[in-house]
Order: sequence, then structure tokens, then C-alpha cells
Amino acid sequence: MNGAESLIRTLLAAGLDTCFTNPGTSEIHIVAALDRIPEMRCVLSLFEGVATGAADGYARMMEKPACTLLHLGPGLCNGLANLHNASRAQVPIVNLVGQHATYHQELETPLASDIEGIARPYSKWLRTSSAATDVGRDAAEAIVAARTPPGQISTLVIAADAAWSEGGSSAAPPRIPQPSMPDTKAIEQAAVMLRSRLRTAILLAGDALYGTGLAAAGRIAAATGAQLFAPYPVTRIERGAGLPPVERIAYVLEQGAEQFKEFRQMILAGAPAPIAYFAYPGKNSAFLPAECDVHTLAEANEDRTGALLSLAEALSVRGQQALAEQAPRPALSDGELSLGGIASTVGALLPENVIVVDESMTSGRGLMAATKGAPPHDWLGNTGGSIGIAMPLAVGAAVACPGRQVLCLTADGSGMYTPQALWTMAREGLNVTTVVFANRSYAVLKREFSYLGIGEPGERAAQMFDIGGPDIDWVQLGKSMGVPAARVTSLGEFAKALRDGFSAKGPTLIEIPL
Repeated sequence: MNGAESLIRTLLAAGLDTCFTNPGTSEIHIVAALDRIPEMRCVLSLFEGVATGAADGYARMMEKPACTLLHLGPGLCNGLANLHNASRAQVPIVNLVGQHATYHQELETPLASDIEGIARPYSKWLRTSSAATDVGRDAAEAIVAARTPPGQISTLVIAADAAWSEGGSSAAPPRIPQPSMPDTKAIEQAAVMLRSRLRTAILLAGDALYGTGLAAAGRIAAATGAQLFAPYPVTRIERGAGLPPVERIAYVLEQGAEQFKEFRQMILAGAPAPIAYFAYPGKNSAFLPAECDVHTLAEANEDRTGALLSLAEALSVRGQQALAEQAPRPALSDGELSLGGIASTVGALLPENVIVVDESMTSGRGLMAATKGAPPHDWLGNTGGSIGIAMPLAVGAAVACPGRQVLCLTADGSGMYTPQALWTMAREGLNVTTVVFANRSYAVLKREFSYLGIGEPGERAAQMFDIGGPDIDWVQLGKSMGVPAARVTSLGEFAKALRDGFSAKGPTLIEIPL
């Protein structure tokens, strides 16, 4: 067994059976091993940022890592933006990067780079395997590191001669660490706070936003009058009719401060206290009023669901009926395209169990409100602010959940960072309906400019926010990648295209000119 085979067999033994990849020459022996070991599904992308973003989406839905396979330092660099997002999402990824053969590295070839230096900022665990005998062991340790709560990126760099040389052996499935429970004092203090009946917010993150954790939070809220919140950079939230209502924190500083102005207590279940994305001259970055008492029920690496269950027990609300979203679904309407009408159409037609991937930026601000009463669904957001994640994230979610529809909401500016994901959707036959809000501008930057109080942008600044001239034709772009695409000019046309997308067996694209 060579090193490459020991790598793949170790991954498979530990339950990692999906690889998002864009390989090169240094990884050819790993590719050959993948060819001989068909149990590992390989999903090719044309750009490494799609591979890393897809691994993020896969991990969010499967709660286990996929692996990536990237080519040397340049390939890793191409994937870094979405590795940044994945690191902020706190999801597990085993990031595999090829390296020149050990004896070739000293020759300073054109592709030589400091791979470990490039990987280090986003890798909680990092190692280079330089011998075939080490690869299986190193892979097992990378898996353990990636799955250490709350989830993180581990990067294993593999020298080409370690991959092709004999002497490898697969490692036994490693023991996966489980999150520890918070100290009982943290649970007791949260119970005291909730019994006080002061206006209390509970900020949830990670698995506290879906499944058992969300149900426990809903029972606590129903019994105590507390209000549930999710961070604006939400990793995954389960929402819709019949589920506990969770309000997403606003992106805009003043709107966030308005959300919390009446709260006197905040309990954190795996999330940090909310702050603004950016600093602004003369403005406070905190969303909470100074008199709000903040208490940590569970840290991000602790058992958030277990903490909420214990808190429910301490409050004697184990059998309490959870809060349930009761919002009506919006009605369908025809007429001219408008942001409100588009949001209402999505809310009216969203199928049960759909996965919504949202990077619609300024155009999609009304979507969460309009979909409160839709059937239960999952919602994934951009966690790190590095744009271009929506379509790659949708690829990963669709690969993870082949029986579920995925609705990908993106903007034309952010979509152009990773449009190659459309090709992967077509190649894999993924059930993704991509909606592109084409407003021909970086509208969020226009808003940020006006927000700074420095007047209107001049001609040169305005050109930096304008992505028209030439306008991007998303219909032609989608079709060129093998994705059926249509441009809609009315709400009625959008509703039909959305229905068609949800009923299709593969990917579709809808361009909405704004």
C-alpha cells in the first residue's frame, strides 16, 4: 500500500466519503488512489474557492467533515476566502494539500511556496507528511482535530513522494472527542436570570439553532418569556411554521441596537455577544445597551444542546410546549418586479424541507421575514463576510442532502466570484435553483459610503460600485455552464420560474434584473 492509498482508506474508515477537489500534478498519485478506491465520492470544481465553499456547505448539513484536495500553495491560496468563511462557521473540514516531492522542494521551482505559512491562519491543526509511513497516522489525527468541538479546519500537506512511495498503512477509525458540558454554575445562573422576569434575550449558535437544541430553547422561551436570537452570520438555522421563532440579528448597527434597546439580560448559548461588522467614526460598535447583563451559558466548544436541556430541566419546563412560529404565508401577486414582491413570492412557494442558501446581500433583506410562515426549512448564511460563498455552499449542501431541494440566493456582484460552481451543479446533476439578483452594482458599498457621513460618492468612487457596462448576462453564463436559465421581468414570471426550478431534477438559474 502506498501513502496515497493509506490516506484514502483512513479517511473512509473514519466516515469521510466525499472529496471536493481541484487537483494538480503533485496530487496525481492521490487521484490514482481515488480511482482505485471508488467508495470516496469525488466532486470536481473548476476553482478551489468552489471546493472549499462546498466542503463548508457539506459540513453544515452533515455535521461531519468532507475533505478537499488542492494543488500546492497556489491552489490553497485560491481556496482561502471560503476557508475563512468556514473557519468562522466553525465547521469541520479536512483540507488536503499536495506538496512537491521532498527532494524537489529545495530546487525553488515556479510553484514553490510556503504552504504551511499560507494554511496556518485558517488551520487549527497543521502538519506535513513527508513519508508514506506517516500518512495514515497523520490523516487520522487530522480527522480528530477537525471534529474537535465545535468543529474546525485541519490541513494535511502531503509530499508527492510520501503519496507514491510504498510502506503506507491505513489507521484505525479514531476516537472522536465529544463536547464537554458547561459548569453547573453557568446553568444555575442562567436559570436565576430567567426567573427574574427581566427582559431577556437568548443568543443561540451552532446546533442550538436546529433539532433538539432549538426545541429545548423554544420550551425555555415559552415558559419564561425570553426571546430567541441568531447571529447575523448564521451557520445554519432550522425555521418555518411550527418551529420556535428565532430572530436574526440585524446587519446594520443602528438596527441591531434598536433590536436590543429594551433587553436587560442576554444569555449566550455558544455565540459571542453581538457587535458591528465594522467600526464607524463616532459610533459604538456594541449592539447591547450598557446596562444589559451578559452571561455565558455555554462556550462554542461546549455542549450547547446539553446545556439548554439542562437549563430546561432546572426551570422545570422539560414537558413545556415550545414556542411555535405562527406567521401566515404571504399571498402570490403579479405585476412589476419589486424586492417586497420577490420576497413574498419566495415565501409563498418555498417547499417543505428546502435548504436556503442566502447571500442575496442588499436585495434580500426582506426574505427572512417573508418566509417565517413557510414549511420547515434550513437557512444557511455567509459567516465570514468573504463574498462568493452562496453557489459553492449550495453545491456542498446539495451533495450532502441529495433528496432535498436547495434554493441559492445570490447577487450578481458576489456571484461573479465563484460562477464556476454552476458547472459543478450541472456536472453532478444537483437539485439547486439559483436566483441571481442582478442590480448591476455593489449596492452594499453604496450604502456603506453614505453611512460614513462623507457626502455623495464622486465619479471615480461611483464607478467602483458600478458593475454594469457591460452588463453580465447570467442567462447566457448559466447556459454555457450547462444550467438551464431564464430571465424574468414580472412577479408572475418569477413565480413560474421558481416553481419550475423546484420541480426540476437538476440545476436551474433565474436572473432577476433590478
